[in-house]
Amino acid sequence: MALFNEILKDGESLFRDTVVLDYDYQPKIIPFREVEQKQFAIAIKPLLQGHNGRNLFVYGAPGIGKTTACKNVIRELEEETEEVIPLYVNCWKENTTFKVFYKICELLGYKFIISKKTSELFEMIRDKINKKAAVFIFDEIDKLEEMDFLYTILEDIYRKSIILITNYRDSYTEMDERIRSRLGTEFLCFRPYNEFEINGILKQRRDYAFVSNCWDDEAFKEISEKCTEINDVRIGLYLMREAGNIAEEKSSRRIEVSHVAEAIRKVEEFHIKPKDGLDEEMQMLLSLIKEQTGKKIGEIYYVYAEKGGDMSYKSFYRRITKLEEGKFIRMEKTAGKEGNSTLLHYQANKKLTEY
Repeated sequence: MALFNEILKDGESLFRDTVVLDYDYQPKIIPFREVEQKQFAIAIKPLLQGHNGRNLFVYGAPGIGKTTACKNVIRELEEETEEVIPLYVNCWKENTTFKVFYKICELLGYKFIISKKTSELFEMIRDKINKKAAVFIFDEIDKLEEMDFLYTILEDIYRKSIILITNYRDSYTEMDERIRSRLGTEFLCFRPYNEFEINGILKQRRDYAFVSNCWDDEAFKEISEKCTEINDVRIGLYLMREAGNIAEEKSSRRIEVSHVAEAIRKVEEFHIKPKDGLDEEMQMLLSLIKEQTGKKIGEIYYVYAEKGGDMSYKSFYRRITKLEEGKFIRMEKTAGKEGNSTLLHYQANKKLTEY
């Protein structure tokens, strides 16, 4: 009977390779980021010629390929030469000068460093790297508690490229002027993917991750559209994995619209990085907006100042913008008799089904 052909047998799976759906998976070909990857390569290329490299400040919304594109270029660099050392540090985890230097020492292969002081760690880094050249990639720099290490690297490492990656353009203006003046950085903005590009990326991952013809066209279209609305490829990857798991649990040979709908419901409150990852100041602002949700930004700033907040309005506005970019709040522009206004709406627990 055809009925039994729709049911998975023991040991069968809809998945070929679930690793392809991981956020950190590095595909050999990264579609729609050729221009940006070329900019990375241009910054690094002088190091291959014995000169100092260029520095890049890379920014753009979450989930649009900044880290993936950078790591892909670094992978090609490793295949090209051993004379340029790539060093990738995630500043979400390594957020102080000591932690950054400790991580770099680990990447360079040093052992028995747990008792070393910050200055001793850097001496080890300097002695090794100055015999060659290095590309320093510092990802999520907006999570740093201090940036002294940048000044030290800029001053004492001879041949290097420094690549700073962040979701927020204004992270640059918040850096110490001494660091900015020495960086002489070039800016690389990652534009959001459009609908065609998101669909192409998800199709590429789908074809690697799943067995042939197991996706219903409408089911895949639903995920592609949802991912486009949110503008975060990681959400699409997560939903594809969940929909596949749900279909397998139901012993189905096909991933249908009902499986996608259940996946969306299951991860309604899914966040790539929860609010616990925000620093204390940002969490305080988020709590304030939650209390004052729906009010004008000027009114909320007044409440903030009344409670003893000492940020200027400009600094306050920059942090509000970061919260919006992280999808913790929504800024609504309105027009009225008194002029234009901006209302702030708390939505840290916004559901995927509400997009």
